[in-house]
Amino acid sequence: MTHTMEASNFCGNNCCVCVQQDQIGVYEFCGSYKGTLQPGCNNLGIDCCGVCLKTQVISYRITESIVTCETKTKDNVFVRIGCAIQQQPQKDRVKECVYRLRNPQQQIESYVGDVVRAQVPSMKLDEVFEHKDAIAHAVGDKITHSMADFGWRILQSLVINVDPDQSVKTAMNTLQAAEKQRIASETTAEAQKFVRIKQAEAEAQSKALQGEGISMQRAAIVNGLKDSIGNGQPLDPGMISELLLVTQYFDTLEKMADAKGRTMFIPHGISNVADTARQIRAGVLGNGTGSGNNGFN
Repeated sequence: MTHTMEASNFCGNNCCVCVQQDQIGVYEFCGSYKGTLQPGCNNLGIDCCGVCLKTQVISYRITESIVTCETKTKDNVFVRIGCAIQQQPQKDRVKECVYRLRNPQQQIESYVGDVVRAQVPSMKLDEVFEHKDAIAHAVGDKITHSMADFGWRILQSLVINVDPDQSVKTAMNTLQAAEKQRIASETTAEAQKFVRIKQAEAEAQSKALQGEGISMQRAAIVNGLKDSIGNGQPLDPGMISELLLVTQYFDTLEKMADAKGRTMFIPHGISNVADTARQIRAGVLGNGTGSGNNGFN
């Protein structure tokens, strides 16, 4: 804030004073206000012994005041709110600017602190960040009308900083990091679940196709037997069962033989095919009855 200052004079009796282009002021005669001083040369009259006429000038330039006040939010977080206030003297109210306030800066700080401490406690911390413009608007409305009575024009009011305590900022960052980690974990779990479901569906489809292939293979074997026997004679169910089991047995041996790096010794001979069929029937279809008969005989 620019303080008042004396205007320069041209002669020792203060009859003429020079006011700079960026200044406005007042002059007094014997301590009483007499008029305003405009930029340039001003003729004030004859001064007696150089003590009757006195002048005071202030800068007409726009100045900015930075006001910081501390208050508490609705969720009990202490924050420091920084406001920037731009002000300028009114040319038509120079008298009020010079005489009504001893310290305009201090008066502006009081008004800003009053408005901020009335607005912020009704908001949560997140809302303070979201509604900075609303706080600045409330500050502007208050000091514009109040400072106008003292000859000052408020051009702009801004909330330039919302600064919680460092521990609060650290906690907020930690909370956000934990939330992002939770979302990432959920996304990863969903992806893994999707992969497992697709694998299970693929495996189920593979098993179904495999079973369908086996069923078609056995149907082809039965149809081949019918064609080989001919004459429309009924087939013995026991013989069909034995043939299917033996075919499955030899398929298994073929798959085992295709495995590399593995050697298995199985007692086997052509003369033992009947025994092999009987043993397979007893082991697979006997169901623990011990009779070795599958009910076909």
